[in-house]
Amino acid sequence: MEKPYFPMFVDLNGKKVLTAGGGRIALRRVRTLLRFGARIHVTAPDLCEELAELEDQGRITADRREYRMGDAEGYDLVLAATNSRAVNRMIWEECRGRGVTVNVADDKSLCDFYFPSVVMTETAVIGISSGGEDPSRAKELRKKIQEFLHKYK
Repeated sequence: MEKPYFPMFVDLNGKKVLTAGGGRIALRRVRTLLRFGARIHVTAPDLCEELAELEDQGRITADRREYRMGDAEGYDLVLAATNSRAVNRMIWEECRGRGVTVNVADDKSLCDFYFPSVVMTETAVIGISSGGEDPSRAKELRKKIQEFLHKYK
């Protein structure tokens, strides 16, 4: 791993998270953060079906429009997951200027953090990361850990 990241566990309960983008990558990240109590708002012209369902259920809020400069104000965490590298970079620049922690889906060099592959039980939370190098390997390790924990329950 070129630049190792510290595996820090953060209390996201009630934290305001802005997700720019309404597709599959945004959905995966939103689902993960919902498990930890984050309050999520999505800004995207269109939402995939599952994100729209989460909005209908009241689990997230959404604005169906393009991201605008200034949207990151007041958020604790921002996820840039649009289908435009230029927009994602603009979001990163705004967040850097505001001191807001940001994850840019299409450019790991702009990420303040990576999404780990997560194993969650009643008594433990385990995060596995490849530092953005090999997400499929992290997923494979997650499955093995889940099997191990299930076997020795």
